[in-house]
Amino acid sequence: MAAAPITGVLETALYADDLDAARGFYGGVLGLAEIMALAGRHVFFRTGPGVLLVFRAEATQVPHPPGALPVPTHGAVGPGHVCFSVPEDQMEAMAAHLTAAGIAIERDLRWPSGVRSIYVRDPAGNSVEFASPRLWEIPE
Repeated sequence: MAAAPITGVLETALYADDLDAARGFYGGVLGLAEIMALAGRHVFFRTGPGVLLVFRAEATQVPHPPGALPVPTHGAVGPGHVCFSVPEDQMEAMAAHLTAAGIAIERDLRWPSGVRSIYVRDPAGNSVEFASPRLWEIPE
């Protein structure tokens, strides 16, 4: 039996000890809409058709009490990575916005295909990339 088709990434999880700092970066600086939060555990943001989940890793490693949703435990150690899709003609505006917000650009590079990626770090040290949707267009 063949696997069902995968049509995209529905959610991406990053981990941060300071959820207020994550809220300030993703909601405040990047302007993502906060859709759900639980103090000391998580804050979730809308990213177009997907969701960015920011958890405190320690809180996600504790088994749920009886009667709670039986989501498996998870968590990570060390920084993660997320790449946000930004229209090519808006990349310079994104770079200017990040700089104006006091966010240091760690790397601003052009891939061999000509696609531009801008890398920064969130307050938890996660690698946050902004790139054109063309980044993963692979010629056949």
